[in-house]
Amino acid sequence: MEKTSKKRKKTFTRRAFLKGLGGSAAGTALASKFLRRGLAAPPQEMEAAPVHSQKTVTFSVNGRTVSLEVEPRETLLDVLRQKLNLTGTKKTCDRGECGSCTVLLDGQPVYSCLYPAIRVEGKTVTTIEGLAYGDELHPVQQAFIDKDGYQCGFCTPGFIMSSVALLNRNQKPTFPEIKTALSGNLCRCGNYVKIYEAVRTASERMRKA
Repeated sequence: MEKTSKKRKKTFTRRAFLKGLGGSAAGTALASKFLRRGLAAPPQEMEAAPVHSQKTVTFSVNGRTVSLEVEPRETLLDVLRQKLNLTGTKKTCDRGECGSCTVLLDGQPVYSCLYPAIRVEGKTVTTIEGLAYGDELHPVQQAFIDKDGYQCGFCTPGFIMSSVALLNRNQKPTFPEIKTALSGNLCRCGNYVKIYEAVRTASERMRKA
């Protein structure tokens, strides 16, 4: 009796497919990509990302009232430099560590690189450009020149603004009080001795004025 052999019907399996690719990591990744393609749900249209609306803010800058549109992502520093062209305020570290961007907000020193522009509504901002009286420099500005309280100049506007804030509330600060008031400002040139001397000189001049 003649024997007959029946060939086993071949079926395609995930195991066989991976084996054919050699079982390598690259093959497995490629296989998964192909296999998922057939199982994935039909792609849906991506919804457009929401656009945050701008807000109009009105505030005072160096004695001048301004009104402009700002976005939630914008900082006071961005607005001062890019929209109002007040570039005396420096953008150095841009993360609230060096103090170069210090301005006065309602008389208090703040890091403008961290302050949201949308929160400046109705407030009063003073920058380094707003300290002089016409052609006459502010006593602190003049003292920094006379006592060589600057080197590269990037940190100077921030130091001056913090010094002005200090002397506005205390015209006769002690040396420790000066150091404490300026502790949020960094001088990468290391000119601290002359900076402190400039503040003490400005203090004497303001008391005599």
